[in-house]
Amino acid sequence: MGLNVYLSGEIHTDWREQIIDGAQGLDITFNSPVTDHAASDDCGVAILGSEPNKYWHDHKGAMVNAIRTRKGIADADVVVVRFGEKYKQWNAAFDAGYAAALGKSLIVLHGPDHQHALKEVDAAALAVAEQPSQVVEVLRYVLTGQLPG
Repeated sequence: MGLNVYLSGEIHTDWREQIIDGAQGLDITFNSPVTDHAASDDCGVAILGSEPNKYWHDHKGAMVNAIRTRKGIADADVVVVRFGEKYKQWNAAFDAGYAAALGKSLIVLHGPDHQHALKEVDAAALAVAEQPSQVVEVLRYVLTGQLPG
């Protein structure tokens, strides 16, 4: 059995690379949103034309990015959503809710400081991890039945 895993959320740290590197040798295909922050913010206006109003600038980018996000989550067997420490990732919360509504297996990744704020998101998840290595071990167990160590 192989897994298609969508890695959503925070784009300012290397958590995705940690998971992908840790999962080497497992039958997993990883997908994610565009993680180049500038490209993600400006894709709408770069492709469809400039907008003098920042709202419409952001709206165009969000719509273009949603094509990739919807496809990635819809095709995923497992959706991992990372909430970082520094920024409020409202888009990550939206992705988690969308994945849950589609009945996707959801793994949430965040530190203990976000436990209370994300209690409803955590309640929808099948696993809540604090470290990327824990996500890798969940995926390894799901695919192989092997416990860590």
